[in-house]
Amino acid sequence: MLDPKIIREDPELVRQSLVNRGFDLTYFERFLEIDNRWRALIDEGNRLKAQRNKCAQEIPKLGEEEKRKLIGEMRTLSERVQQIESEEVSIEKERDEILQNIPNIPHVSVPVGSSDADDVIVRYSSEVRKFDFKPLSHWELGERLDIIDFERGTKIAMSGFYVLKGLGARLERALINFMLDLHLKQGYKEIFPTVLINEKSCFGTGQLPKMKEDMYHIEADNLFLNPTAEVPVTNLHSDEILSIDQLPILYDAYLPSFRREAGKHIETKGIGRVHQFNKVELVKFVVPETSMDHLESLLKNAEEVVQLLGLPYRIKLLCTGDLGFHSAKTYDIEAHAPGMDQWLEVSSCSNFLDFQARRAMIKFRRAPHLKSEFVHTLNGSGIALPRTMISVMENYQTRDGLIEIPAILRNYMGGIERIE
Repeated sequence: MLDPKIIREDPELVRQSLVNRGFDLTYFERFLEIDNRWRALIDEGNRLKAQRNKCAQEIPKLGEEEKRKLIGEMRTLSERVQQIESEEVSIEKERDEILQNIPNIPHVSVPVGSSDADDVIVRYSSEVRKFDFKPLSHWELGERLDIIDFERGTKIAMSGFYVLKGLGARLERALINFMLDLHLKQGYKEIFPTVLINEKSCFGTGQLPKMKEDMYHIEADNLFLNPTAEVPVTNLHSDEILSIDQLPILYDAYLPSFRREAGKHIETKGIGRVHQFNKVELVKFVVPETSMDHLESLLKNAEEVVQLLGLPYRIKLLCTGDLGFHSAKTYDIEAHAPGMDQWLEVSSCSNFLDFQARRAMIKFRRAPHLKSEFVHTLNGSGIALPRTMISVMENYQTRDGLIEIPAILRNYMGGIERIE
């Protein structure tokens, strides 16, 4: 969450950031109103406590009648102080709940815009692949080669689920292992966290309360199915104070992820938007002054995946209106899918500054005698499936409907060179 001090000291900065994001100002205006009331109560309480202490010092010097009068005044002061303290707790609780609904402030380098149409293309990797035949979509390839089964996915779960079979399942496993091995070489420490996560962890990374409808909730245990490994991995260090010698911390993790996509259209064809998907996630904990440099290196680490896979891709810098609730700056990597004739987001690399760290209480100390500070957290998909599967299948298809295996993956598939 935002530091309340920023809102108090520069309300116009926050107001403009909300306008640029396209957010309603109701929560912001209510925060200012209730925070002013809270500070007024603090001032009044401090003034009355000082007055009460002064009275306490005067009492021994007074006669009996004056003493009784002053004691009565002190009783009235104490009753008001108690009332103020009770109001402070109530108002502070409401203020913090309001603060949970105010998004992060976009970094100055983020372009202002209202939707993804205003995102800025930073660069293209190459020309999209040209075919001398009409390329098939991944669902056509998957059904012809019997490696994707939509009907049985719906039968055993519901619409929006699918089953990978044979070399399709093996290709996805190869992609996951390739990514994990690559990130190990890049300096990340592999984590295999829990798939179930508690409410506190979801709040810590910003999924709650904003995205509750998109999450699968297990009521009996009040646990959630992992929406992205960012949540359990970031919360590994919740409520901790790290030493500066531990930073930066770089983690990568593979987990299946689950999203209800409430209120969103689930594509009836293909695996581009589904309820369950695999993803390799990259998470960083860094000192504040280095976080923007770490965002660039995070992007480079994720970008190396699509480079080694030989996929045509492009990098987008998201505008204010397309930025995630808790992000200050985000790059998307989009791989091209020629059969669908679409650019598909396969990675989103974000710097959250101290927004998540404040919610999850993740701090560090530069020296033992110094006050603790909030770390900056970053995360990026390294990268997400199944859209990567789509791009691989559609870019590596042949005229006769086979799929060539990218060279980098063949060792992970026991030397198999094509799916046929």
